Amino acid sequence: MNNLTVVVAGGSSPSGVAAATAFSQAGHRVYTIGSSPDRIEAAASASTEASGHTVTPAVCDLTDHAAVERLASEITDDAGGVDGVLHLVGGWRGGTSLLDQSDEDWDFLHRQAVQTLRNTSRAFLPALLASRVGRFVMVGSTIAEHPTAKGANYAAAKAAAEAWTLSVADAFRTSDTGSAAAVVLAVKSLVDEAQRAAHPERKFPGYTDVTQLAQAALGLFGEDAADLNGTRRILPAWNA
Repeated sequence: MNNLTVVVAGGSSPSGVAAATAFSQAGHRVYTIGSSPDRIEAAASASTEASGHTVTPAVCDLTDHAAVERLASEITDDAGGVDGVLHLVGGWRGGTSLLDQSDEDWDFLHRQAVQTLRNTSRAFLPALLASRVGRFVMVGSTIAEHPTAKGANYAAAKAAAEAWTLSVADAFRTSDTGSAAAVVLAVKSLVDEAQRAAHPERKFPGYTDVTQLAQAALGLFGEDAADLNGTRRILPAWNA
């Protein structure tokens, strides 16, 4: 699958840079989205330099549905369609027990993990259905199936986001096209080279490297939609 248009939501994160770089290197047109102009410009520049192809930055508050709708329309018009959306927006909030799971942390996680995903999936749904190989991909968490008391807020938010993604899969399944798929790529956590260099004493057990995530997402575009849609894959550890 060549010459696709892919949107990376949460593009200023290490995983966003890795994904934008991988898709751009593979010959695809990439738009990378972030809420901070400076950070997303820097991320797009890093991916452009690494891949040798232009990665286009876009600034948007993904918690604002109207703003996401406008951006989706602009990108679709500019590129002539959208073939893939990678939802890499996230964040961690935890505690020491069930009792100290704060409302502030829950509100943050709901906005970041659930609200941004709902907005992005709805805004880009028509374009993905119109694509010959539409893909909606989110990063899930293994904690969603094995929740802990100290990570209850996070586990609940990720579980809700994964459930929404499976609902997107059902929307694809019941469409007339049969060419779109929604997938959850689940990890324990993510790590990148900069983190390992900054903490050489840490082993990061079970963590998935951001480049592994990027390659896994890239590979989804070469698989059959009917077999892929609605699946949840747990990615291996970087040092497995």
